[in-house]
Amino acid sequence: MITLALSKGRIFEETLPLLAAAGIEVLEDPEKSRKLILPTNQPEVRVVLVRASDVPTYVQYGGADLGVTGKDTLIEHGGQGLYQPLDLRIAKCRVSVAVRADFDYQQAVRQGARLKVATKYTGIARDFFATKGVHVDMIKLYGSMELAPLTGLADAIVDLVSTGNTLKANHLVEVERIMDISSHLVVNQAALKLKQAPLRRIIDAFAGAIRQD
Repeated sequence: MITLALSKGRIFEETLPLLAAAGIEVLEDPEKSRKLILPTNQPEVRVVLVRASDVPTYVQYGGADLGVTGKDTLIEHGGQGLYQPLDLRIAKCRVSVAVRADFDYQQAVRQGARLKVATKYTGIARDFFATKGVHVDMIKLYGSMELAPLTGLADAIVDLVSTGNTLKANHLVEVERIMDISSHLVVNQAALKLKQAPLRRIIDAFAGAIRQD
């Protein structure tokens, strides 16, 4: 049995064409089904639905043989025990710094102010501000990041930005782009040895589908 870990939403939707290239079709819609393990048209392949941030952990510890996860999640996880054969070039977005429209970010950074930064990407944020020589107090949040500057909890946030519409709607502005993000294929290293032929078939099909894109 080959187990693929995916998260619901954009990554799931954008992985479907890659699975189709490997001849794999998920038989149930995760938005309509309450199941967490979904069958496919290939009896020896199944999909498990997990939180985006948990995908690398499931793959690392063998709960799944392979998975699709964002580069942001991989960096925060550290990538231990994972073979990372492909940048799938799907679910593209960026990690950026955003502040309230009336907050003078450049001035605060220039003056060496100590910034309060809210984010769930503490590793990425800490490294970024360290390279700029900016002192930060990190506040770890898991959701509704935009609220932090609006309530005075933080001066800035570090978060994923796609269209920027959510920032705009909450009167926040993007002031620095830290890195571009896309989703990567990750494979359990032990599974790659034990199930080499079926996993290689999927990896090669994904690689072929990306090249044609």
